[in-house]
Amino acid sequence: MEDDERIAAVEDVPADGSFLFTVSADGEEREAILVRLSDGTIAGWLNYCMHWTDVALDTGDGAPTRDGELVCRKHAATFEKDSGVCTHGPCEGARLDPVEIVVEDGDVYLADADYEFVAAGVEDDDPVDLSTSPGSRIGF
Repeated sequence: MEDDERIAAVEDVPADGSFLFTVSADGEEREAILVRLSDGTIAGWLNYCMHWTDVALDTGDGAPTRDGELVCRKHAATFEKDSGVCTHGPCEGARLDPVEIVVEDGDVYLADADYEFVAAGVEDDDPVDLSTSPGSRIGF
């Protein structure tokens, strides 16, 4: 794999939560996340809830998880980490948009021909916009 498509080391992807990164498609940047599955493998998804696509699952501090599933902070929708399927909430049955990745020699690489890798994590001078999550109905 090419170094410019390297997202992170496998060890940087938390067992709970997610690893945030940015991709570009046709000049438009979008956030994506990596999640560690129960068998230790890694999956990639675009970083938004299927109910309201302006609501990020990971707002810069890792997506919340409960019982091994990703949780949307806005309406408590839950998504299976491995399939991206919403198992509970207003978008039940919908599926997160996948981002194809490959793991090679302990590193995670972007392998999705639709996207170019831009950056990992959140820029230090880029404030996280939590305005998409006011009125959250869940608590951890």
